[in-house]
Amino acid sequence: MRWGLCPPQPGPAALAAARSLWGPPRVLRGPGWRGTARGLLERSVTGASNQPQNSSNGKYRDTVLLPQTSFPMKLLGRQQPDTELEIQQKCGFSELYSWQRERKVKTEFCLHDGPPYANGDPHVGHALNKILKDIANRYQMMRGSKVHFVPGWDCHGLPIEIKVLSELGAKAQNLSAVEIRKKARLFAKAAIEKQRLAFIRWGIMADWNNCYYTFDGSYEAKQLRIFYEMFDKGLIYRSYKPVFWSPSSRTALAEAELEYNLEHVSRSIYVKFPLLKPGPKLASLIDGSSPISFLVWTTQPWTIPANQAVCYMPDAKYAVVKCSQSGDQYVLAADKVTPVASTLKTTLEVISTFSGVDLEDGTCSHPLIPDKVSPLLPANHVTMAKGTGLVHTAPAHGMEDYSVASQHNLPTDCLVDEDGIFTAAAGPELQNKSVLEEGTDVVIKMLQASKNLLVEEKLVHSYPYDWRTKKPVVIRASKQWFVNIMDLKTTAKELLKKVKFIPGSVLNAMVDMMDRRPYWCISRQRVWGVPIPVFHHKTKDEFLINSQTIEHITKLVEQHGSDVWWTLPPEQLLPEDVLAQLGGPGALEYTPGQDILDIWFDSGTSWSCVLPGTDQRADLYLEGKDQLGCWFQSSLLTSVAARKKAPFKTVVVHGFTLGEKGEKMSKSLGNVIDPDVVINGGQDQNKEPPYGADVLRWWVAESNIFTEVTISPSALNAARDDISKLRNTLRFLLGNVAGFNPETDSIPVNDMYVIDQYMLHLLQDFASKITDSYKQYDFGKVVRLLQAFYTRELSNFYFSIIKDRLYCESAHDPRRRSCQTALAEILDVLVRSFAPILPHLAEEVFQHVPYIKEPKSVFRTGWINTSSIWKKPGLEEAVESACAMRDAFLRSIPGKNAAEYEVTIVIEPGLLFEIIEMLQAEETSSASQLNELMMASQTTLLPQEPPTMPADVTVHQGTFLINLEGGDIREESSYKVIVMPTTKEKCPRCWKYTAESSDALCPRCAEVVGGK
Repeated sequence: MRWGLCPPQPGPAALAAARSLWGPPRVLRGPGWRGTARGLLERSVTGASNQPQNSSNGKYRDTVLLPQTSFPMKLLGRQQPDTELEIQQKCGFSELYSWQRERKVKTEFCLHDGPPYANGDPHVGHALNKILKDIANRYQMMRGSKVHFVPGWDCHGLPIEIKVLSELGAKAQNLSAVEIRKKARLFAKAAIEKQRLAFIRWGIMADWNNCYYTFDGSYEAKQLRIFYEMFDKGLIYRSYKPVFWSPSSRTALAEAELEYNLEHVSRSIYVKFPLLKPGPKLASLIDGSSPISFLVWTTQPWTIPANQAVCYMPDAKYAVVKCSQSGDQYVLAADKVTPVASTLKTTLEVISTFSGVDLEDGTCSHPLIPDKVSPLLPANHVTMAKGTGLVHTAPAHGMEDYSVASQHNLPTDCLVDEDGIFTAAAGPELQNKSVLEEGTDVVIKMLQASKNLLVEEKLVHSYPYDWRTKKPVVIRASKQWFVNIMDLKTTAKELLKKVKFIPGSVLNAMVDMMDRRPYWCISRQRVWGVPIPVFHHKTKDEFLINSQTIEHITKLVEQHGSDVWWTLPPEQLLPEDVLAQLGGPGALEYTPGQDILDIWFDSGTSWSCVLPGTDQRADLYLEGKDQLGCWFQSSLLTSVAARKKAPFKTVVVHGFTLGEKGEKMSKSLGNVIDPDVVINGGQDQNKEPPYGADVLRWWVAESNIFTEVTISPSALNAARDDISKLRNTLRFLLGNVAGFNPETDSIPVNDMYVIDQYMLHLLQDFASKITDSYKQYDFGKVVRLLQAFYTRELSNFYFSIIKDRLYCESAHDPRRRSCQTALAEILDVLVRSFAPILPHLAEEVFQHVPYIKEPKSVFRTGWINTSSIWKKPGLEEAVESACAMRDAFLRSIPGKNAAEYEVTIVIEPGLLFEIIEMLQAEETSSASQLNELMMASQTTLLPQEPPTMPADVTVHQGTFLINLEGGDIREESSYKVIVMPTTKEKCPRCWKYTAESSDALCPRCAEVVGGK
């Protein structure tokens, strides 16, 4: 419907085509007032009353067909969770997955479950993720696909090992690797069982009898085969490089295992590196009479002892400056002179400027080791964002530093051990001191003593922390195993272009993370994990791995699990042929390596162990945004390395769960919400009531999952209220299809009331939009469409109109059956539309449908089924134009009962008149379809205004633009709505003002009661 200025009038041909939509028009009558109804061509119902549709007169109570259903309006207290448990049992929730897998269908939908970590109780982050997956799976299953969803758990890694060791306390010091692994396995199993039971309680449909676990021997064996395949292709290598190192965990970490503390405080310093030998160009700019130093700024003073060079930006401009206080001369970037002078609280006079390339071939002396030379080297990583434009370079403690060292053959000696302690190589003053604590303090004092420290200040900045121990990490060179990402990036990025990302922006985020990652360190110096299957020579820097050793080891692991790496002697871990080549057991010079694989390599190879078929590609990966740099990436890289294909076709990324004000959840803040408490209630059930699983699922579905997702008591209360409103709608539908059998009582669509046909037209549009929203994984839109439909279209509009027809017509009257036909279709579509989100409610409703004698599970009966004949765009003009007039009428009597008024509608002859005439063939009627819409005592339809009108009338004018056939038929017509109090009396049965006297039934009710 569109309102606007009158457009050009349509021609006769267009009008004729439009009239054909409605059938032959009636003969126009002359103007009259309160004309009596002519002989009815068919019986119609009266308009709905604003009064309660339940006669207070006991005489007629039993003649009114009120709704009949045992479906409860509300489930109070424990009723909600208890009913859900009954539904799960009765409707076969636990058998549903296996049932749908046994169906013979053509399409399969595979959602690969990113394994949650097996180290704690289930939390709302789990709920968000698992419920989203379940909604997608249930929708796909109802659409007719065979769903493949195998839940899994990430069972290895440091968080579990640390928890086990911390629980043991001092006893942990004496445990062997095998004992630690045994206790870690038991810990993981206990966590898995807690999580598994919670997921089942939430209604998650899955293959719960065949889950995958990364500590299973078969899983570990496949992972080792992929490791060797990548090694054999040169994509995995061992090297001495700087990596993120956690002193608190005593292991290397990957970027994905870091979190950044924005409030970390470092002791930043400005240090002098005395000029030793200037390059030719710089030599010509200085007189040589005064000593010159290069100014360097660093936030990690402990790395100064490992300095091997000072780097500059070749294209930048540098300056020689003189300090007004000390008279000392310094070299720094010309752009940094002013800010550095401010920091030093002095004035720096520029003596000369020169280009960075002029520093070539220069050297300076180490600020702590005077006889050690630090060359001046060009480097691309030098920036002017902070500092002096000159960068202190310690190759063992920085990735860019290491790159410079590789280009210029600099030493990469590491002076720090696994605990973050200076080694003896750092010198007696630093030996045995923690680099991040006392060691930093000593270095600063040594710089002061050498007179090379200019200033120290506290700096609050972002700094990497170990995500498990929540303690700072360092960068430290060590021998590690790496994946050569550079050789995989190009192929991986090309393959990502063919993957659908939701939301689309996350594709760029994933590519950016990959681009920022120079290599992937996959070795860890712990024991709870899959061993890197190599043997190291006892005296030489050599290792042993080949196809024979891998085949032997993977068979052992497949049969006995990876514990064999620690329980069997080395000679049994090697195949006999290889052992013989090495001189036999007595001469064996190789020992099993002690590194384990990164857990992201662990879980990243899950596609090879879980995904079905030869293609082994999932239709969907659905995880939180933190997985863009973790599981999504490790899965992609291992899959590209092994077979040059992405393991996923679509990737959906959701946000994190946060507290009500957008804060992170933590026990210290007291804002942690336990899903079990949400479902079953807390100790004080007045404060923490039992909501049941469906409320949790509704909260997940309605949230904007593509941003951060907030949860709070108010959000859960709102979700419960939404479901209560939906229950009321469902109860109305169920109650009013009592005594109706769709197979025998349905009315053909074209014989139904126009308003009923209109509702089927809306229903088809609703079903189409719901289906499209599920397809796009936009479950929030599904909820919004549902709410709009059951609130606006049903409760506020349709139900208010049809109550009189449902309650007061005779049970088998075609007009009532027409309405019930529509209600039965609405009920079916509505239940299926929310079933993936609210499976317990959907099944509960299905058990109460009166005409289903032996109800199956709603999930075993397919998706929404609509008919193309429901689609009737022309009906929109008829109903919406009548509703425009209805709205004008109701606005004129605010707060009053519409049934106490009569309405006259005056429309000039033309298309609009003929459309409205379809709803009322008589001039005046209290039982027409038009009057039902108006909800008035009676409605009169006239082509022109009556010549005289009573004094107590009100008149409202309006226009309506008819737009049919895609705009080919357009006509704007004006109308008047004339309202006046009725002269009829209130019928004691239907409460409509259609009776001749207050103690007599109206003609319709008299006929119905008489017929009984």
